Amino acid sequence: MNKLDLKKLKLELAINAKSGIDFIISASIVWSAIAYIWTLPREPYSKSILTFYVGITMLPLALLLSKILKTKWTTKTNPLQPLGMWLNLAQLFYFPFLFFILRDNPDYFVMTYVIITGAHFFPYAWFYDEIGYAIFAGIISIGALVVAINVNVEKMYFVPLYMVLCLLLLTVWLIISNKRKKTRDNTV
Repeated sequence: MNKLDLKKLKLELAINAKSGIDFIISASIVWSAIAYIWTLPREPYSKSILTFYVGITMLPLALLLSKILKTKWTTKTNPLQPLGMWLNLAQLFYFPFLFFILRDNPDYFVMTYVIITGAHFFPYAWFYDEIGYAIFAGIISIGALVVAINVNVEKMYFVPLYMVLCLLLLTVWLIISNKRKKTRDNTV
């Protein structure tokens, strides 16, 4: 496979899946709910467990959004397509660290979860040939740490709010980028 063929395969995935925008919008909704959870007058451990429960809604919500936005999760003729699922599953290998934080320092659970989620965007920069994912992986991961260091633990809800802001900015980026890719694909 030459470089041009690989670029075409990645472009096909990006156009069909709209660069994963259904997942990014779903994540912004889920992280909004998580931000609300972290405003509740409960201990951090309980908020962390609720965060996991809310996180479960991510995939069904993304599936619903894929129907509304008319995105395709699978492109059977594209040999790169299964890689998308593998890239998503990769973040699960960071969860032992998340569970360690839950046990020993639940005040910083939400920050850790945001960092893991943000960092897992990085390989999608290659997968969709979309630099926005690489940029936001860094902005989210480093920014979550900076926010968490600069707020009291009682105001840790600012970390998921920061995540929502980043996800909304990434959504706008992807909308603009997807229009350009579709135009470029029509001219090829």
